[in-house]
Parts: sequence; C-alpha cells; structure tokens
Amino acid sequence: MQAAWILGTLAILFGVAQLSERTGAAKPEGVKLRVALFINGTLGDKSFFDSAARGLKNAKQTLPVMVKVIEGGTDPTRWEAALTDLADSGDFDLIVAGTFTMVPYIQRLAGEFPQARFVVFDAAVDYAACKCANVHSILFRQNEGAYLAGYLAASLDRAGFAGLKPSSGLGVVGGMQFPVIDDFIVGFRAGALAATPGVTVLSQYANSFSDPAAGKEIAKAQYGRGVALIFHAAGATGQGVNEAALEAGRYAIAVDMDQYAMYQATKPALASRIVTSVLKNVDVAVLRAIQQQLEGRLAFGRTESLGLAEHGVSLARNSMVLSQAPPALLKSLDEVETAIVEKRVMVPSAFTPKAVASAARGAP
Repeated sequence: MQAAWILGTLAILFGVAQLSERTGAAKPEGVKLRVALFINGTLGDKSFFDSAARGLKNAKQTLPVMVKVIEGGTDPTRWEAALTDLADSGDFDLIVAGTFTMVPYIQRLAGEFPQARFVVFDAAVDYAACKCANVHSILFRQNEGAYLAGYLAASLDRAGFAGLKPSSGLGVVGGMQFPVIDDFIVGFRAGALAATPGVTVLSQYANSFSDPAAGKEIAKAQYGRGVALIFHAAGATGQGVNEAALEAGRYAIAVDMDQYAMYQATKPALASRIVTSVLKNVDVAVLRAIQQQLEGRLAFGRTESLGLAEHGVSLARNSMVLSQAPPALLKSLDEVETAIVEKRVMVPSAFTPKAVASAARGAP
C-alpha cells in the first residue's frame, strides 16, 4: 500500500514537472509577449534573414516583448528538431519562421501543438491540408517591387549607366528556382519590357542562397555577354554579384535590404556599383505581426499578402539612385508605383504556370 502511494505520488510529481516544462517559464515583469524567430540559416546574409532579425530588434525596442533569435544553420536535417523543441518548450507565445522550406514542419507542429502560435513569412501553409488554425501566413508581392526595379534598370540602360553605352540587355541571378524567386524575375522582366519593349533579360539560378562565389561566376558570365546591370534575388549569394559588378565596372540591383546604404561607409567603391535595392520589408512584416498579436488582432488561420500598398515591398530611394536617375525618370517611376497601388497596372506574377515557365527559360 505504501509502495503504491509512493508510486502514485511520484507519478503526480512527474506529471506536474512535465506540465511545467511544456508550459514554459513565466514571463518576466513587464513582458506581455515572448517571441522566438527561427532562422533556417545564419545571420549575416545582409538580406532576408538579417531583415527578419531587425524586425525582432525593433519589436524589443518599442514593445513590451521578450525576443530570441535562433539560428538553425545550413544543415536542413537539424531544422525540424530545433523547431519542434521550440514548440514543445512552451517558452514562447509566438514562434516566427520563414521560407517555403519551413512550411511542412509548421504544418505538422501546428496540429501537434495546438496551444502554440506560429507566424510563417514569405510562404503560406495549406490550410485545407493541415490543422493550422493557429498559424498566420504572410506572403509578399515581390513582383511589384521587382517591376519598379526592371522599369528603372531598362530606362537607365537605354540612356547609358553613368557614361556606359547602352548595353545588350539586363541580367538576373536567382538563388533557387521556386515561385517566390520566379516572382522577382517575372516582375523585373515585365517592368523592363514596359520601359524598353524588346529588351533582353538574361536569368540564371545559383541553386544556393549562401554561395557568393557561385553568384560571382554567374554574374561575370552575364557581364561578359554585355549586360550593364544585374538584379540579384539570391540572399548572401548576391554578395558575389555585387563584387562582380565592381570588378567589371558594371552595376547591380540588390534585394531585401538597402545594400548601397549598408556598404556606403565601409566599402564605398562597392556601394557605388549598387544602383538600388528591391526591399522585401520582412522587418516591417514581422514587427507588424507582433504588434497585432499584442493587440489581439493577428488573424490566425489566414494568409495575408503585402505589396507596395501595404509597404511590404518597395524600391530603395537612396542617394545612389537619385544621382543616377534623371528627375523625369524618377517622376515616371513614382507614377508607375501609384498606378500599381491603384491597380491600374497589373503586374504579372510567377504564381501562374505560364509565368513560371517563362522565368525558367529566361524568355521575355
């Protein structure tokens, strides 16, 4: 009898311990929300992941939240276990992760941990195929920002970049081929063709978002074919495109963050080759989601789409582009942006089979 009582007591104590572990630690005083950002990669890409981390930093500075950034590294076999540990710990009220590669894990975990709350950005779960009422998905209309970049690039190319003769076309380097990156390419090409009908736009994928050497080799080949400017949507791989632009005396348009501004003080020669950047404002989207969750307005079980109108994407208007583009072109660019926001110009998207096929084969 005594043994049974002891075993029963131990079972109760063990159960309490397990429950405490799942519930997680109590919030520190003054903290109303605990947020974790899981990065399926590493910081320092000067692009997508750094932007997401900046969103958390801004949240910490302006809101009553506790934040933590977890770098998952570049080994995909470790991502699912790390994300599972986050959900199981109960230490966070909101778990944020991005890119399409995380979607299968979040779809599984959403059902296994219904008490957890997830935000996935730059991707969307399939709500019809999973128990994902506790997931908020954020997509970006990156094709709209890329359209502006293509329009600007083709217009500058027609006039000659900083004294360069008009070239034989433009180039694009994508990180990997999937709809989000194709969306950049489709939008860029459409904008270029709107500005200069018949312009050639070369495109190639590096098959990596973390290989600057591969990006540099592709860019060198495209510059060797006569293009004056390359737009890269390739994460850290794009750093190699910037370097190739410097060495070739040509130009680049970067992505996600204003890379001209980033390099202006430390590497001015490199910065002088980055005309502008297509900004995917992940930091704004992450901060917005955290703010909405604090206010009880974050719509779980739904996908939202952020474009030019919602400031989810934009084109950097820095001193470089202001010095390169004539006032008339800048005015025209503003008019095009307004037309997109007001839906008078409908930007094609890669989220259609025909557009994806066009992007893949590099055809206009």
